[in-house]
Amino acid sequence: MLIILAFIILFHLASAILLFVATIRNSWWVVTPAGRDAIYTDLWYSCNSTCYPVENAFTKDAAYLQAVQATMILSVILCCVSFFVFILQLFRLTQGERFIFTAIIQLLASLCVMIAASIYTAQKQSFHVASLRDGSYSSSYILAWISFPMTLMSGLMYLVLRKRK
Repeated sequence: MLIILAFIILFHLASAILLFVATIRNSWWVVTPAGRDAIYTDLWYSCNSTCYPVENAFTKDAAYLQAVQATMILSVILCCVSFFVFILQLFRLTQGERFIFTAIIQLLASLCVMIAASIYTAQKQSFHVASLRDGSYSSSYILAWISFPMTLMSGLMYLVLRKRK
């Protein structure tokens, strides 16, 4: 049982780290203009040799981008909260009870990641100015999609998990 518990904790921490990296790192979108350095864009900044805020990020036209920002931040917060709730429930629950509250919070984190990545996928052309539209998805975007099934599986593991001796 101790090995299963250690695996679940490591799996949860791995998904939380992926969420942090996907939210913070500046590589959701990459454009490589001919003869120039690559331009990486994340949810807040566009960077080549220097970083500058995403154009029109605070306007009504960028409501999709703001939704992606909010749901990614919310997913990180929910993932961290579910880990702390799991640790609390690990010591507070009586034997035989399930980690339902932890599972609900983790499944909400998974839902937030899916919503953010889906919005970014559907509206990627409206996020970027014309010079950045001919690019491709980058590593943080891929990490966001990888963290979605990881947080989903983690939430489902908490639903199945019972507190045993």
